[in-house]
Amino acid sequence: MPHTSLFDTASIGNVIFKNRIMVAPMTRISASESGVPGEKMLNYYTRFARGGFGALITEGIYIDTAWSQTYAFQPGIVNDEQISGWKQIVRHSHNAGARIIAQLIHAGALSQHNIYRPGTAAPSAIKPKGQQLEFYHGSGEYGIPEALGEQQIQAIITSFADSAGRAVSKAGFDGVEIHAANGYLLDQFLTDYTNARSDEWGGTLENRLAITLSVIRAVRKEIGTDSVLGVRISQGKVNDFHHKWKEGESGARTIFTLLAAAGVDYIHITEYKSWLPAFEDGQRSLVEIAREAAPDTVIIANGGLDDGKLAEQLLGMGADFVAIGKAALANPDWPHKVESNLPLESLPEDILSPVADIKEKEQI
Repeated sequence: MPHTSLFDTASIGNVIFKNRIMVAPMTRISASESGVPGEKMLNYYTRFARGGFGALITEGIYIDTAWSQTYAFQPGIVNDEQISGWKQIVRHSHNAGARIIAQLIHAGALSQHNIYRPGTAAPSAIKPKGQQLEFYHGSGEYGIPEALGEQQIQAIITSFADSAGRAVSKAGFDGVEIHAANGYLLDQFLTDYTNARSDEWGGTLENRLAITLSVIRAVRKEIGTDSVLGVRISQGKVNDFHHKWKEGESGARTIFTLLAAAGVDYIHITEYKSWLPAFEDGQRSLVEIAREAAPDTVIIANGGLDDGKLAEQLLGMGADFVAIGKAALANPDWPHKVESNLPLESLPEDILSPVADIKEKEQI
């Protein structure tokens, strides 16, 4: 049975997409040590574009030469050499028929490697939970971050906007996605136990979300309305997988309402299994909650969508697009296979181990 709605043309803002299937952002630590995307990354992204995906969302790209870098061999977009590398990837993706969106990230307290300066910075001087991620070259516990001051916060907001401008005007991306999920800096502000501030950036849910809203507004001012602007949001984190928002479903509605009002074109929701109820005392998924709270904003669903039936299910629950992660690594031609009812491969164990860099067989 063909999955027709997955393959319908759709638009986000002023940008048209050939279908509703995207590649989810996945950290692959395969740039040069100085953060320059090279041939390995070019082949990797182009493979997805040729495989029929309507859009590719890049891995997290660091935005400044201060504390934003997250991992060793992570790509940046802070200088001409990095921009040139991305420009080639964008050109090849477009030539293969796919849109491409740059995900912009600030690591905050979860930085495992930084070629620009020592230490980390976060909303508060609170040591992160858990251990550094070994498959991203990390080891041991996280350090205690420096608490950000007001001038530093304003500089971060500016860095998000400036890097978005570089991504769109210089590298040619179709848009940008603000990474406010998975435990990184903007999520550290949102999360109650990593944000002990008593100023305008802490305390209430609205205050904890304020920096993300400020980033959205600054980026929109920089890139205008012709380019796509999205935000990624989650409950779980890379270092706290089962975290739930303490305000529950009412808090989720507030978050989605405020994100939409700030001017994003889309909200990208990532959950372990995106179709399941978001909270123990509720019945609705985050996608369903977001659909109600932000009826005029595009919703992208990500999390556990291994096959076409699950992807269709999420569209039926209110998502406008789906983002495919590990299943895309196993099947870089996932859209072609699903459209033709062909069997899908399982993810080989060696793709993300011993480290999660791009393997030779992913560049064919």
